[in-house]
Amino acid sequence: MLGNSILKGRIALEPVDEATVTVVVDNSIDVFLPSGAIARRPKRAWDPAPGILRAEHGLSLMLRVRSGSRTSTVLYDAGLGSATAAHNLEVLSVEPRDLRAIVLSHGHIDHYTGLEGLVRRVGASGLPLVLHPDARRDRKIVFPDGEELLTPPPSLSDLEQDGLKVVEERGPTVLIDGAVMVTGEVERHTEFEPGFPIQYWRSPGGWAPDFAVHDDQAVVVNVRGRGLVILSACSHAGIINIIRFAQRITGVERVLAVIGGFHLTGPLFEPRIPETMDALLAIAPEVVAPGHCTGWKAIHEIARRMPNAFIQSSVGTAYEFESGAEAGPLAPSCGMTRSAP
Repeated sequence: MLGNSILKGRIALEPVDEATVTVVVDNSIDVFLPSGAIARRPKRAWDPAPGILRAEHGLSLMLRVRSGSRTSTVLYDAGLGSATAAHNLEVLSVEPRDLRAIVLSHGHIDHYTGLEGLVRRVGASGLPLVLHPDARRDRKIVFPDGEELLTPPPSLSDLEQDGLKVVEERGPTVLIDGAVMVTGEVERHTEFEPGFPIQYWRSPGGWAPDFAVHDDQAVVVNVRGRGLVILSACSHAGIINIIRFAQRITGVERVLAVIGGFHLTGPLFEPRIPETMDALLAIAPEVVAPGHCTGWKAIHEIARRMPNAFIQSSVGTAYEFESGAEAGPLAPSCGMTRSAP
């Protein structure tokens, strides 16, 4: 099931016939949003007895892919609350025992704490947890006003004792018989996506800048004839860097959907919005579903400038993508280099 290598060239992803991305945890929920051709909203429920969906400052996405008659599921992050992801999966009547792997986007607490409750429910004996080694770093965020926020790493030893099999890779990891790719460390090329300039890590010599967030990694699947579906949790590497990296790595130029957090919120990151929007318009994905750390100004701008592509994120939403007409030509072959760790 697992295959990995430091990036040296193109990775040929096996196209899938169908991909469904379910928002398990996100910052907001709107029970009145209607379903559409792509976004299937959950059943409206008010009775707390069977449980109601919860929103929080965190992210968890579930990716289910189908090839022929075979269906497999990968969980991308697990949110902030220790029980939120497990609770929402139960409300959505999703059986997490079907999981084939869990991917951790990076080592920030709002993406991994839910693993605890999920593992308790699943009984995850031998289930792979794929992450970048830098996710182990003990970190802090120093805001412009001087406030400091500690962001301790996940306790991997505890997760291993609970049955998860930790798989650490700096380069790409291929899951589900070659159909799902974890990007690993993302190349940085844009000038307007400088990373996370207020983050530090506890190095052997004391607190040191950790602006690059090299552990930031995305999940990519290629829907047959329609292009790439790209999941990004916080986009500390830059959402445009991530999309272009996915295109280069797979050789597939056409982008079907970009879903997740773009980290364009707040005065420190909002100046990136115009250049990000120009680049996103040039890439022209069919679907853009921003959530989590994207921020209201960026979300409004995406909705304004890409009205036919924009879909509002909400907990419980399932984005459904089926195979279609043949996708456009492959991107030109090119040599690959990695950013220094």
